[in-house]
Amino acid sequence: MIEKISKYKHVTWDWNGTLIDDVWLVVEIMNKMLKKRNLPKIDAKKYREIFDFPVTKYYIKLGFDFSKESFEELTVEFIGEYYARFNECKLFDEAEEVLKKIRDRGISQSILSASKEDVLTEKIKYYGIDKYFSRIIGLDNHYAESKIENGKKWIEELNLSPQEVLLIGDTIHDYDVSKHMGCDCLLIANGHQSYERLAKLGAEVINSLKEIN
Repeated sequence: MIEKISKYKHVTWDWNGTLIDDVWLVVEIMNKMLKKRNLPKIDAKKYREIFDFPVTKYYIKLGFDFSKESFEELTVEFIGEYYARFNECKLFDEAEEVLKKIRDRGISQSILSASKEDVLTEKIKYYGIDKYFSRIIGLDNHYAESKIENGKKWIEELNLSPQEVLLIGDTIHDYDVSKHMGCDCLLIANGHQSYERLAKLGAEVINSLKEIN
């Protein structure tokens, strides 16, 4: 895989579920919220089968009723605990090793995430990997909306042909973003969506960062 990466001049990474292993925390917090409302709990397998963008679709699949409480209220509840505990999460084992290998090949790198940008920047610094990225791009809110517009702007700013850019992520949304950017996409199936769902897209799918060596 790293040989293929050598043909690119820039790699844009997703963050959650791609470089940082946070699915277990998402499931724990969501189960607490579901229990409070007497809704059925989920496990990581079920989560990967139903997680979706926009995130409102996923909340509806879980059984939340927006006529009783708003998506915004639910998001505030989730995000409050998520960021209070986020430092319990670890980078995937090979994350820094892969970032270093790509940098050492003279390929620039960035982050494109649906997380709130100021918090995203702070967390990437906390894990000590900010030195690998020329740019960290997030959203201006906590609602995990689409990052397509940011992706389109970023590909223009990069001043590279889209064919020289690779996007690495873990969701169908990352694939959609890559299509709008016009660049190739590599998906990793140990994040927020299952291998089976990702494999249907026609993009290259690997099981973990270990396969980038």
